[in-house]
Formats: sequence, structure tokens, C-alpha cells
Amino acid sequence: MGQQATTVREARLGKAVGPVPATVSGVVLLLPAGAETSARGPSPLASATIRPLGRALAREGRRDGLAAHVVHYRSRGWNGAQAQLARDADWAADEAVRRYGDVPVCLVGVDMGARAALHAGGHSAVNSVLALAPWLPEEDVAAPPEPVKQLVGRRVLIVHGTNDERTDPELSFRLAARAKKSNRDTCRFEVHSDGHALHQHRTEVHALARDFVLGSLFGRAFSRPVQDALAAPPPLGLRMPLASGFGRSLRR
Repeated sequence: MGQQATTVREARLGKAVGPVPATVSGVVLLLPAGAETSARGPSPLASATIRPLGRALAREGRRDGLAAHVVHYRSRGWNGAQAQLARDADWAADEAVRRYGDVPVCLVGVDMGARAALHAGGHSAVNSVLALAPWLPEEDVAAPPEPVKQLVGRRVLIVHGTNDERTDPELSFRLAARAKKSNRDTCRFEVHSDGHALHQHRTEVHALARDFVLGSLFGRAFSRPVQDALAAPPPLGLRMPLASGFGRSLRR
């Protein structure tokens, strides 16, 4: 009896979120949530969950030439030292350059996808990273800390709900504090009373994401809160509260 062939999954970019501009001047790669350990295929639900943010970014950035894609991982697991999601994010940045040329890339990740975005932030095409409720490992004196040196020269924004029961907001604060020492263009916003999915203040979170991503990719002026967060020394710029109603009065 012949052996059954094993299917080997490859990472891929999903269909562009919204129409692709005639001239693409910047790319957003959306990195969905994943799992700490798993050989299962990527989660359709996780991909669907991040698409609304992609649509909001694509709609607002269309006139600037923004293309947005969801990254479909080989499998949903980080899987220890393999760091598969980070490797897939790095591949996706390569693929964006292959498709669109020498344009800036912003990595936007959620949960374990946010960890992947932070790890892959050192890719030469990446100029910015947005990490939403990042999953980060518990700190262990016997293990090396999460890397941050690759983020030098990139703009970095971390957003975390203070009531997140899945990923520890204090861990993202500590990572941001380490990153800020070598990269002043690092800031972090806290969404008070919100949980892991950031549903309660979704409108404000999406507005903050648009402000940061389009400012980083296309040189639009950042809103005053983002300017203040980037300029403020620790811990002020790393515990910036996301105000209720953020984005309602922003003028581009």
C-alpha cells in the first residue's frame, strides 16, 4: 500500500481588503490571533475578526495608495523556538515587496499576531508596527527576554485593555519600556475597563489605529495624543489613556 502524501501548508496573503489602488504606495499586513502551540491550520475566525480593522484602514487610506492584506499562516501555533507566526510575518513582508515594489509596510497584529508583528518588525520593508493586546510569554530569568532591538528605526504602537484577562497588560508595558530605551518612536495606549478583544471601545481603537498607521506610512500628521505619547518619557508615553470619543474630531 502506497504511503499517503502529507499536505504541506504554505503561508499566503489573502485577497486584498477592499479595492487595490491603481498605484500602491504603502501596505498593511494584518496578522490574526494564533495559539501558543498548535499544528492545526490557521483559524478562519481569527482572520475574520481582524478584517473589520483592515477594511477601516483600507477605506481611509485608499486615496494615499494603501493596500491591505490578511496574512494566512501555515499553522496557528507559535510553537516555541520555531516562532512560526513571526517567520510567516517576515515572509509576508517579502511577498508585499515582491508584489508592490519598494513601499513601506506596517505590520498590524492582534494577540499572538501582535507578538509576530513585533518580532518581524526588523524586516527592511517595515517602517511601523501596531500591536493590539499582544500575547507575550511570562518573564523567566532563565529565558532570554522578548527581543526589541529589531524595532529600532520603526514607529511602534502597543494598545492594551486594562481588564484583559487573556494577555497581561503589564507584560506589554514592560516590553514597551525596554523598547523605548533604544527606540524613542515607541508608545503605548491603555484602554481603561476594556478586555482582550477591545470591543467596548472598538470605535476609538480603530480611530487610533488609522491615525497611527496612515501617519506612519504616508506622513500624515499624527493626532495630538499620539504626538504626545511618542514624545513623552516613560512611563507617561507608555501608559497613555485612550480617551472616550477619540477620533470624532480628528481632522486630516
